[in-house]
Amino acid sequence: MRTVDFAPLYRNAIGFDHLLNLMESGTAKNTQGGYPPYNIEQKEENQYRITMAVAGFSEENLDITQQETTLIVRGERNAEDGKNYVYQGIAERDFERKFQLADYVKVTGATMENGLLHIDLEREVPEANQPRKIAINGKSLLDSEE
Repeated sequence: MRTVDFAPLYRNAIGFDHLLNLMESGTAKNTQGGYPPYNIEQKEENQYRITMAVAGFSEENLDITQQETTLIVRGERNAEDGKNYVYQGIAERDFERKFQLADYVKVTGATMENGLLHIDLEREVPEANQPRKIAINGKSLLDSEE
């Protein structure tokens, strides 16, 4: 198995230690498996939607939590005793799926339809953090045009 050492990047990437830690944890073995399956779609420039296949779960069995930049979706089934399956091909197990969100991304809503859980996300960058022009030697672009 090949591992990647990101240590040399730390000295050149000021303020990106969080991103590098994510890359290191991303190379670790995925313990979540593929359950439940999900899609991530970009609806517009700053709008996204996560769609999870949660057949067999009701709204009461699902819990969606956003903690800083982590979105956690949990599903807990009610214990149904007394069933004697001849064949059980539908996964009926609890799950916890975590999504790492970028800065300024927040959950705007969630809906359920036809066994699919839709979680809508939106990125809202504050005005103070949006790109701005920096004047050199106190001259702005408007001063040089006159």
